[in-house]
Amino acid sequence: MIGINLLVGILGIILFFFIILIFWGISIYNGLIKKRNEYKNAFSQIDVQLKRRYDLIPNLVETCKGYMKHESETLEGVISARNQAFGAAKMAAQDPSNSDAMKSLLASESSLTGALGKLMVIQEDYPDLKANENMKGLMEELSSTENKIGFARQFYNDTVTEYNNSREVFPGSLIAGVFNFIPAVLWEISEQKERENIKVSF
Repeated sequence: MIGINLLVGILGIILFFFIILIFWGISIYNGLIKKRNEYKNAFSQIDVQLKRRYDLIPNLVETCKGYMKHESETLEGVISARNQAFGAAKMAAQDPSNSDAMKSLLASESSLTGALGKLMVIQEDYPDLKANENMKGLMEELSSTENKIGFARQFYNDTVTEYNNSREVFPGSLIAGVFNFIPAVLWEISEQKERENIKVSF
């Protein structure tokens, strides 16, 4: 009789710890889901600002065309880089956890930043263009949008780092491995030209 009671007691303790283990695993799993949703939401904030910039660029180029007749190659380069970045952003927006899509977006954005930087340098040689009211308005909007992109990118990187830490640190790494929580890609600036803000002058 004592043996049966002891066995029941041991089984009860084992069952108790097993239930705690299950709830502990569920808690970690839910935490990873929450952090993954947070970084995807943070990416959507970047996406909103990128779309705003993509919408501004054709108007900017059209305004420049009237003044920069001999700079068609530069203007075409800006539009080409914009279109490439726009396509890459659409792919990344569908699934920010797709590392290939994110890397493609980062490379495209780097090219676009370079093309816009070149345009900003060249437009300095056209005082009539700089004095154009439409151009001034577009440049102000572009400058504001670039600042918002910078803040959104910082917030995105913060949420990505938090998610990646949660999935890499034990015991989260166990749950992340079992349920295939893949690492998120930071928005890293790899080239020096991208580290420098686009200089927008009026």
